[in-house]
Amino acid sequence: MTAGRVEPDEAATVARPVVRVGAPTERRNPDSADLDMMSTRDVLTIINDADRRVPAAVAAVLDEIAASVDLAVAALRSGHRVHYFGAGTSGRLGVLDAAELAPTFNSPRDWFCAHLAGGPEAMWRAVEDAEDDERGGAAEAAECVRPGDLVVGLAASGRTPYVLGALAAARTQGAATVLLCANPEAEAASSVDVFIGVDTGPEVVTGSTRMKAGTAQKLVLNSFSTAVMVRLGRVYSNLMIDMVATNAKLRGRMISILMEATNCSEEICRRALHEAAGDLKTALVSLVSGAEISAARAALARSAHQVRGALALLAS
Repeated sequence: MTAGRVEPDEAATVARPVVRVGAPTERRNPDSADLDMMSTRDVLTIINDADRRVPAAVAAVLDEIAASVDLAVAALRSGHRVHYFGAGTSGRLGVLDAAELAPTFNSPRDWFCAHLAGGPEAMWRAVEDAEDDERGGAAEAAECVRPGDLVVGLAASGRTPYVLGALAAARTQGAATVLLCANPEAEAASSVDVFIGVDTGPEVVTGSTRMKAGTAQKLVLNSFSTAVMVRLGRVYSNLMIDMVATNAKLRGRMISILMEATNCSEEICRRALHEAAGDLKTALVSLVSGAEISAARAALARSAHQVRGALALLAS
């Protein structure tokens, strides 16, 4: 090979597909055109000003988020699952959201399944071309998605091949589908059951969707999964009653929750929790209703572990 010259067969090896994305997230933000010449304080001000747009953009799609929540609740109540399929920042946010639900709400670990283009390694570093693997996304969905499941695609641009491949395969499998993105103009909007296109506009750093687009996806996922847990009875009033106490702080929080919910003393709450073998829901139902621990546990079992349902049974 001549120095400095790429031979034809080598050119075929190094050549990579090129796609120019026309999503709003790829457009330049005129407010940050002089970003590299600003003071540190001014850079932060520009970023903060841009971030203020995100909650309003999320507020504009609450109806779509609500529709997605209802689909997820229906799936989980009938013994099915919710899947997140994403790549890059979007996929990592899906992994984070799914990972936090078990310790926060004691949800079964297979309720929410997160799939990340490139696999677990992609949580820490970019895996080359993983998000462009439409067939890979389709194959992964075909392997694990079942009829009655809900599949939520996470793609800032709304056109990530891995995600769209997974959504298409999920529809074939008989699953409901949702696409969450930061591109209200995404062509894939018409091919899913619910389309959540959050209009966050151009990024401060052009194309850096870990910024406003990522913040919007985090807000939507937080509200989506939290609302699902509320609708499934894993919150009483505004208190976490299905949490898993995995450290001293959380064990203390369980006592605080019981005290808040029942107006009982710390001593009484500690004793009830001990008698309930650490089951916060059982202790709560017992203290609120005045029933014995065994009766509280039985009422919860009869009411599908819904606190208000158990209390109604005991009151009758």
